[in-house]
Amino acid sequence: MPDKHLSTQFDSELNRISTRVMELGGIVERQISQAIFALTQFNLEAVEQVAALEERVNAMEVEIDYELSSIIGRRQPTARDLRMLMAFSKVTANLERMGDEAHKMARMVKSIIESGAARTLPTSELRVAAEMASGLLRKALDALARLDTKAALAILKEDDLIDNEFDGFVRKLVTYMMEDPRTISPSLDLLFLAKAIERIGDHSKNVAELIIYLVEGKDIRHQSMAVIESTVR
Repeated sequence: MPDKHLSTQFDSELNRISTRVMELGGIVERQISQAIFALTQFNLEAVEQVAALEERVNAMEVEIDYELSSIIGRRQPTARDLRMLMAFSKVTANLERMGDEAHKMARMVKSIIESGAARTLPTSELRVAAEMASGLLRKALDALARLDTKAALAILKEDDLIDNEFDGFVRKLVTYMMEDPRTISPSLDLLFLAKAIERIGDHSKNVAELIIYLVEGKDIRHQSMAVIESTVR
């Protein structure tokens, strides 16, 4: 991923960090996939697998942060090199938070299973949103590997679709609870699960913004889509 650097050793260190970040992304993607399977099948074994992967994600985040701090301390990089390391650090943080959201999804699925209401809840739309969020992460990792700003721009636009799915699901869930107050407790678990899915989309969007920052050197957070499009040449 990184451009070739004058220092072969520094270039090797940047490539190692890049590889580690992508490896972390792969683990988080698997974690989210297991969380979606747990939701789709109401499977407790998948819930446990999500929890096990959470430990790996947390450990890798600490390891990557240490490596980044070590490189910055030894190399004292400037300009684009420093920007790259900062971007890697922020991408790592966003990936770890996605793992947290997947873990939250798994905990909510377990709570719903234990409530005995799993098969009666309106989960079909939520499964669609979950697949969309997982796909967005996959696209973000691919764009990061290729430093593809146009793909990153498409991710920013696609995140709005997940937000729309979330809003529609919340409206449906409120109606569902009003019709049968006995479903309020498991429905609240489902609401928290839906919010976790939306946050995974938000973190994928953050990764896309970091790709544009890394390539173009411009922070496009909180900017209009017109401004972002003019930035991505």
